[in-house]
Amino acid sequence: MRLAEALTARADLQRRIEQLRARIVANARFQEGEEPAEDAAALIREAEDSLTELRDLIRRINATNARLDLGADGTMTDALATRDVLRLRHSVLTDAAAAASGANDQFLRQMRSELRQVSALPVARLRAQADAVAQELRELDNRIQQANWSNDLEEESGSR
Repeated sequence: MRLAEALTARADLQRRIEQLRARIVANARFQEGEEPAEDAAALIREAEDSLTELRDLIRRINATNARLDLGADGTMTDALATRDVLRLRHSVLTDAAAAASGANDQFLRQMRSELRQVSALPVARLRAQADAVAQELRELDNRIQQANWSNDLEEESGSR
């Protein structure tokens, strides 16, 4: 199985577990004299099986990410950490530029006698930095996606 396929399977399992959670909660209590739509205990057992499968899959994904060398980007784990930080950096820069430009201002100056607000930050430079970070993020994400589709998932290592 390719790493990308394992990531999709992980997302599917996580959705399945959340659906089971909702069904368990919906059927955990019922009105006396009626039957619940589903057996909550059976749903819990099904959730436990899915959780065990998810744990094993996450272990294999993490083992793969730790050993997968992406060259200048380090391991896949390193690249994922860098990607997370780039996303946060981009968010900080775009939010700062928006705030400095007054893009989020709900109240505009109504009269000349009101105080005028001025930017404390260089908006154009912030936007240029955000654009550069976005480009770096796209390029890194492409390398990560390429590695996801080019590499196999680690085999299961004995029971733990």
